[in-house]
Amino acid sequence: MKDIQPIFATEAIETSETCNTCRSLSNDDFMTGIFGEIASNERPVTVSFTGNPAEVSSGKWFGKPWIAGKTPLPPDSNNYVSFATYKPDQGGKHRRQKKHFAALHAVMLDDIGSKVPLDRISVEPSWMIETSKDNFQIGFILEQPITNPTEADLLLDAIIEAGLTDSGANGPCALLGRLPRAINGKYLNDDGSYWPCILRAWQPNRRYTVQALTEALEIDLKETSQERRSSKDISLIDRDHDDVHIPRANENPVIAALKESGRYKQPLGEGKHDITCPWLHEHTNQTDQGTAYFEPSESYPLGGFKCMHGHCVHRRVSALHEFLGVSKIAAKHKPIILVQAGEIPRIVDATEQELSKTLRHYQRGGVIVSITTDPGTKATMVKQLSLASLTRAVAGLAVWQRFDKRSDEWVTCDPPEKHVRFLHDASVYPHLPVLNGIARQPYLRPDGSLVSQSGYDFETGMFGVFSGKEFSIPSIPTRPEAEQALAVLSDLLGEFAFKSRNDLAAALSAILTATIRASLPQAPLFHCKAHSISSGKSYLCELFTAFATPQRGTPHAFPADDEECRKMLLAELLTAPAVIEFDNLTSDLIPHKSLCTALTSEFVSGRILGQSKTAEVNTRVLLLSSGNNVDPVRDMTRRTITISLDPACEIPAAREFNKQPVLEIRNNRGYFVSLALTIIRAWICAGHPKTECKNIATYTDWSNLCRHPLLWLGLPDPAASMFESMLEDPDREQLGHMLHGWHDRFGNEALMIRDALKRIGFDDEPLWDVINDIAGERDGIINRNRLGWWLKRHAGRVVDGLRFVKDDSSRGSVKWKVQVLQASQVSVASAPKNVTPLFTPTNAYAQASRGL
Repeated sequence: MKDIQPIFATEAIETSETCNTCRSLSNDDFMTGIFGEIASNERPVTVSFTGNPAEVSSGKWFGKPWIAGKTPLPPDSNNYVSFATYKPDQGGKHRRQKKHFAALHAVMLDDIGSKVPLDRISVEPSWMIETSKDNFQIGFILEQPITNPTEADLLLDAIIEAGLTDSGANGPCALLGRLPRAINGKYLNDDGSYWPCILRAWQPNRRYTVQALTEALEIDLKETSQERRSSKDISLIDRDHDDVHIPRANENPVIAALKESGRYKQPLGEGKHDITCPWLHEHTNQTDQGTAYFEPSESYPLGGFKCMHGHCVHRRVSALHEFLGVSKIAAKHKPIILVQAGEIPRIVDATEQELSKTLRHYQRGGVIVSITTDPGTKATMVKQLSLASLTRAVAGLAVWQRFDKRSDEWVTCDPPEKHVRFLHDASVYPHLPVLNGIARQPYLRPDGSLVSQSGYDFETGMFGVFSGKEFSIPSIPTRPEAEQALAVLSDLLGEFAFKSRNDLAAALSAILTATIRASLPQAPLFHCKAHSISSGKSYLCELFTAFATPQRGTPHAFPADDEECRKMLLAELLTAPAVIEFDNLTSDLIPHKSLCTALTSEFVSGRILGQSKTAEVNTRVLLLSSGNNVDPVRDMTRRTITISLDPACEIPAAREFNKQPVLEIRNNRGYFVSLALTIIRAWICAGHPKTECKNIATYTDWSNLCRHPLLWLGLPDPAASMFESMLEDPDREQLGHMLHGWHDRFGNEALMIRDALKRIGFDDEPLWDVINDIAGERDGIINRNRLGWWLKRHAGRVVDGLRFVKDDSSRGSVKWKVQVLQASQVSVASAPKNVTPLFTPTNAYAQASRGL
């Protein structure tokens, strides 16, 4: 450059024209010359403290914004300033952080003369400060400040990579330089005083454009911005490489290089390693300790480097990479995916493989999901990845590269959207692990063994989000331990006004179900019923929820129709909640088809709202409901356990209580959940003893783990209400009246519907009334088609040993008759015998707390 003069000779550093100005220049004058007029809310950051910078605490390095004439910078202190200005954060503080960066006003080169020879600098600086004997900091004021932090980083990174200065501990934009009126607390003079910083040159009018500066310093911004692969990169790729996926190296390349050079000492855990500093020869007394390397992480993709010695305080990990000859790409220790034309299937497959290795992403119901925790409610849930979220995820798990024909090299790029979309919209994921649900406490495998560790379990497909230390379950619990546990749990329910002991047993069964719902393929719905408000229905559901999850429940209104029910269930089940609760029902538990399916099937499927994709999700969720004088009807009767509460008083809300069981559970959840697990495990260890009871084919696993353990301990059948509901079902009652009336009128005769209606007279008033209820229209007309469909829908269902059947002998027309079954054809299982309970709820909590 013609307008740039070579740097002055060392013997002429302090010229006669500048010496007087240099000696009298204040710190405020110095900074005014660099920054000039700046926006009112933008400030450079200053740091000032006494003592040795290498020995002070990290808190001393916190900065203050510079305000001319107001910011104290005593000349007997170590005084520093940032050459970038920063905007205030939300609290009004100015921090040397990239997210608050405003503009870079100058560039400073450190250790000129000691580490970087003076003859390497071929351009006159705007200032020069001697910070120790024959060691200088020199600076260049920019003609126009750089306001783009990426462009500022490119310039400063290029200077660092060229070996013209150190990198700084917090990033190039946050680099601090010394002020002229200050001391250097690292160095003492012969008389015991600290070395005073000396301003040797001050030419604030000498300013440079970025282009002029890069040409004069002979640095290349393009090389830095493309992050080209070094010849020392252990994963060098040539342009003829025919692969699309290069797995990451078995050993971190930085650690491998440290071992090869003899500088690796030992691992310190959590990705931290004790090493020998490459610049040990610069340390005072060459002390070999206090240096660590940190492996790459999400927050620090290139890793980290920290040396506690003063000479290395400004060095960051890029200096270590440069010393070891490890490129930035290799230092990330990530796999490489090469984007090549015609290789979409292989690229998508390789991306899914790498995504599966993270164990942070899974497939659930045919979509890619991750497990997240809501920062407000602290609730853990499954969240479907949007296209943007998936793009961000795959960008972080691998280095993506494409071949650049102009440079004839592979260069780093972002994941192409079409490749990510193919993965996002795929119908099959052969590599991603299947996520069946979330467990909020220890749970059981199919063989009865207990999973007490958090994280993903490949055998069950469950992800545990609990701390195993909070739970204590005996390895082989005994019956006495199970009895003690049952006594404590029963004592929790002591102030609920259960209508009968069967209802108490049903509530205890709900507690066991809530505890191990993640282990059960199916489970019935638990419905809390009472005659009036404030009877404790919702509070009882809240107690069950506390056993299922540490978070509070969010009840739903009962859906009005099946379409609404299907959408709600699919949306909820995709997030793998612990509980779905329908609160304060005002009508009977209607058997919506989707709800019935969710209660009897391990999976439900449906189209995801807003997408053309169909999802099939697991139904491992505790379903609860409550309402006043509300009952399950029709198909819900065999899917519901009803728990009846009866305070037997005029105003239940006026009752007084001595305990707060839900609060007790939340304050000591690990203890109470462990009691429930102890009961189930004790029954398993006792050899699965079975008590005679009616069979529930749909809920075999639930009966084994949440019904038989209570029967084994002497409680009545928790499922008794299910059989009562089926017997008292209005549909069944109506069918019974129809069967008895038809049989009384026609016996075993087979008749067409029209012929039967002609023969029913006034003497058959009960039969006519039930037919009119089924298919009657205005003016007393019977709709024969509707009656026929009703008979067809109820054909074969047995009530009181009777059932409707079609007459096989008739041809053409459909005839119906009532068939009487023999006693041997009707299966009637006897109910379990009442057994005297083996526990007394009174004071059971205190007794069991001492023994369990």
